[in-house]
Amino acid sequence: MPQAEHPPLILASQSAARRALLAAAGLRFTAQAAHVDEDALKQAARTEEFSPEEAAVMLAEAKAERIARRHPEALVLGADQILECEGAWFDKPADLHGAAAHLRALSGRRHRLVNGVVAFRGGQRIWTHVDSPKLWVRPLSEDFIAEYLALEGEAVLSSVGAYRLEGPGIQLFDRIEGEHSSILGLPMLAVLGFLRQQRIIPV
Repeated sequence: MPQAEHPPLILASQSAARRALLAAAGLRFTAQAAHVDEDALKQAARTEEFSPEEAAVMLAEAKAERIARRHPEALVLGADQILECEGAWFDKPADLHGAAAHLRALSGRRHRLVNGVVAFRGGQRIWTHVDSPKLWVRPLSEDFIAEYLALEGEAVLSSVGAYRLEGPGIQLFDRIEGEHSSILGLPMLAVLGFLRQQRIIPV
């Protein structure tokens, strides 16, 4: 698929899922970790009573801006995702005990995966996108949770929900509304539309 040589495209993230989505779409890009203090930023967002949407955009912007300062000639994409369930925000579990607690808390409930995506170019924010797929987790038995985590192991620790929808995690759900790539952490239809507007990929 043709892609403009300039500006270079940089993903301000080391997320394997986001890298895989961009690569699968045929895009040429590099990925760089932004090394922002996400915990501190989330705590500030909670203190200031930000909505999940506002917090996701703030985190995405912090990542993109950090990389854009080093590469002003590039188009830098930053993204973040916040899981919200009945007013509570979830972070990535620290270990498998935490993952089990996540799954118990989500069992039988609906949650949202709120995505914020921000693009910087020439030192300026030029694009922002927010969406929030909705997912309904079926009631999960303790046996299922134990068997699922034994199967998936530490792979689930990279997910705020302690599941991988692209794998056996699909068995957790009764219903899903939203773009699959957005659930994985990057709403590709919106991203590709933006890149077409910027004449980086063909219209």
